[in-house]
Amino acid sequence: MPVKPDSTFFLRVVAFLIGIAVLAVCIYWLPQAAIRDAKVRPGDYSIYPLLVCAYGICITFSVALYQAFKLLSYIDKNNAFYELSLKSLKVIKKCAFTIILFILLGIVYLRVHSYFTGDDSAGPRALGLIGILATAIIAAIVDVLQKPLKNILGKKK
Repeated sequence: MPVKPDSTFFLRVVAFLIGIAVLAVCIYWLPQAAIRDAKVRPGDYSIYPLLVCAYGICITFSVALYQAFKLLSYIDKNNAFYELSLKSLKVIKKCAFTIILFILLGIVYLRVHSYFTGDDSAGPRALGLIGILATAIIAAIVDVLQKPLKNILGKKK
Protein backbone atom coordinates (compact mmCIF):
# COMPACT_ATOMS: atom_id res chain seq x y z
CA MET A 1 0.00 0.00 0.00
CA PRO A 2 1.65 3.26 -1.09
CA VAL A 3 2.14 5.94 1.53
CA LYS A 4 1.22 9.50 0.70
CA PRO A 5 4.11 11.92 1.22
CA ASP A 6 1.72 14.21 3.12
CA SER A 7 1.31 11.65 5.89
CA THR A 8 4.94 11.97 7.01
CA PHE A 9 5.48 15.58 5.97
CA PHE A 10 4.17 16.89 9.30
CA LEU A 11 6.46 14.57 11.25
CA ARG A 12 9.48 15.61 9.19
CA VAL A 13 8.65 19.30 9.78
CA VAL A 14 8.37 18.65 13.53
CA ALA A 15 11.70 16.78 13.52
CA PHE A 16 13.31 19.69 11.66
CA LEU A 17 11.94 22.25 14.12
CA ILE A 18 13.10 20.18 17.09
CA GLY A 19 16.53 19.98 15.47
CA ILE A 20 16.65 23.76 15.18
CA ALA A 21 15.66 24.09 18.85
CA VAL A 22 18.44 21.68 19.90
CA LEU A 23 20.92 23.63 17.79
CA ALA A 24 19.80 26.87 19.46
CA VAL A 25 20.28 25.29 22.88
CA CYS A 26 23.80 24.17 21.95
CA ILE A 27 24.84 27.44 20.34
CA TYR A 28 23.12 30.04 22.47
CA TRP A 29 21.64 28.83 25.76
CA LEU A 30 24.35 26.51 27.13
CA PRO A 31 27.24 28.95 26.52
CA GLN A 32 25.17 31.77 28.06
CA ALA A 33 24.56 29.63 31.15
CA ALA A 34 28.29 28.97 31.45
CA ILE A 35 29.08 32.68 31.08
CA ARG A 36 26.51 33.64 33.73
CA ASP A 37 27.88 31.01 36.11
CA ALA A 38 31.46 32.18 35.52
CA LYS A 39 30.48 35.77 36.34
CA VAL A 40 28.62 34.78 39.50
CA ARG A 41 31.25 32.33 40.77
CA PRO A 42 34.67 33.09 39.28
CA GLY A 43 37.17 30.26 39.70
CA ASP A 44 34.44 27.66 40.27
CA TYR A 45 34.44 25.08 37.50
CA SER A 46 31.69 22.85 38.87
CA ILE A 47 29.34 23.54 35.94
CA TYR A 48 31.70 22.04 33.34
CA PRO A 49 30.82 18.36 33.95
CA LEU A 50 27.15 19.27 33.59
CA LEU A 51 27.91 21.12 30.35
CA VAL A 52 29.71 18.05 29.00
CA CYS A 53 26.66 15.92 29.83
CA ALA A 54 24.33 18.49 28.27
CA TYR A 55 26.34 18.70 25.05
CA GLY A 56 26.58 14.90 24.95
CA ILE A 57 22.81 14.64 25.25
CA CYS A 58 22.26 17.31 22.58
CA ILE A 59 24.64 15.69 20.09
CA THR A 60 23.25 12.20 20.68
CA PHE A 61 19.69 13.50 20.41
CA SER A 62 20.58 15.21 17.13
CA VAL A 63 21.92 11.93 15.72
CA ALA A 64 18.72 10.14 16.75
CA LEU A 65 16.62 12.92 15.24
CA TYR A 66 18.53 12.65 11.97
CA GLN A 67 17.96 8.89 11.92
CA ALA A 68 14.24 9.44 12.55
CA PHE A 69 14.19 11.92 9.67
CA LYS A 70 15.87 9.32 7.43
CA LEU A 71 13.36 6.69 8.57
CA LEU A 72 10.49 8.97 7.61
CA SER A 73 12.11 9.45 4.20
CA TYR A 74 12.31 5.67 3.77
CA ILE A 75 8.62 5.44 4.62
CA ASP A 76 7.83 8.09 2.00
CA LYS A 77 9.72 6.08 -0.63
CA ASN A 78 7.98 2.82 0.39
CA ASN A 79 11.30 1.42 1.62
CA ALA A 80 10.20 0.97 5.22
CA PHE A 81 10.74 -2.79 5.21
CA TYR A 82 14.40 -2.84 4.21
CA GLU A 83 17.72 -3.11 6.01
CA LEU A 84 18.18 0.67 6.02
CA SER A 85 15.12 1.12 8.21
CA LEU A 86 16.36 -1.54 10.59
CA LYS A 87 19.74 0.18 10.80
CA SER A 88 18.09 3.51 11.56
CA LEU A 89 16.04 1.94 14.33
CA LYS A 90 19.17 0.35 15.80
CA VAL A 91 20.97 3.70 15.82
CA ILE A 92 17.97 5.38 17.46
CA LYS A 93 17.90 2.72 20.18
CA LYS A 94 21.66 3.08 20.81
CA CYS A 95 21.23 6.85 21.00
CA ALA A 96 18.46 6.41 23.58
CA PHE A 97 20.72 4.30 25.77
CA THR A 98 23.56 6.80 25.35
CA ILE A 99 21.26 9.62 26.44
CA ILE A 100 20.28 7.58 29.50
CA LEU A 101 23.99 7.13 30.28
CA PHE A 102 24.66 10.88 30.03
CA ILE A 103 21.67 11.63 32.28
CA LEU A 104 22.89 9.08 34.82
CA LEU A 105 26.36 10.64 34.77
CA GLY A 106 24.77 14.04 35.41
CA ILE A 107 22.70 12.68 38.30
CA VAL A 108 25.75 11.02 39.87
CA TYR A 109 27.74 14.23 39.50
CA LEU A 110 24.93 16.26 41.10
CA ARG A 111 24.76 13.80 43.99
CA VAL A 112 28.50 13.95 44.62
CA HIS A 113 28.57 17.72 44.21
CA SER A 114 25.67 18.21 46.63
CA TYR A 115 27.37 15.94 49.17
CA PHE A 116 30.48 18.16 49.25
CA THR A 117 28.77 21.54 48.96
CA GLY A 118 25.62 20.93 50.97
CA ASP A 119 23.41 22.13 48.12
CA ASP A 120 20.04 20.51 47.60
CA SER A 121 19.92 18.94 44.12
CA ALA A 122 16.71 16.96 44.51
CA GLY A 123 14.86 18.92 41.81
CA PRO A 124 17.42 18.48 39.03
CA ARG A 125 17.90 14.83 39.97
CA ALA A 126 14.14 14.25 39.81
CA LEU A 127 14.02 15.89 36.38
CA GLY A 128 16.86 13.61 35.32
CA LEU A 129 14.91 10.56 36.44
CA ILE A 130 11.90 11.76 34.46
CA GLY A 131 14.17 12.16 31.44
CA ILE A 132 15.45 8.62 31.91
CA LEU A 133 11.87 7.33 32.06
CA ALA A 134 10.88 9.16 28.87
CA THR A 135 13.98 7.98 27.03
CA ALA A 136 13.46 4.40 28.19
CA ILE A 137 9.90 4.50 26.86
CA ILE A 138 11.21 5.66 23.48
CA ALA A 139 13.81 2.87 23.49
CA ALA A 140 11.08 0.34 24.27
CA ILE A 141 8.88 1.62 21.44
CA VAL A 142 11.79 1.40 19.01
CA ASP A 143 12.48 -2.15 20.18
CA VAL A 144 8.83 -3.09 19.60
CA LEU A 145 9.02 -1.60 16.08
CA GLN A 146 12.28 -3.40 15.41
CA LYS A 147 11.07 -6.95 16.15
CA PRO A 148 8.45 -7.27 13.38
CA LEU A 149 10.86 -5.61 10.95
CA LYS A 150 13.51 -8.23 11.78
CA ASN A 151 10.93 -10.98 11.22
CA ILE A 152 9.87 -9.56 7.86
CA LEU A 153 13.46 -9.12 6.72
CA GLY A 154 14.30 -12.64 7.89
CA LYS A 155 11.48 -14.08 5.76
CA LYS A 156 12.60 -12.16 2.65
CA LYS A 157 16.07 -13.72 2.66
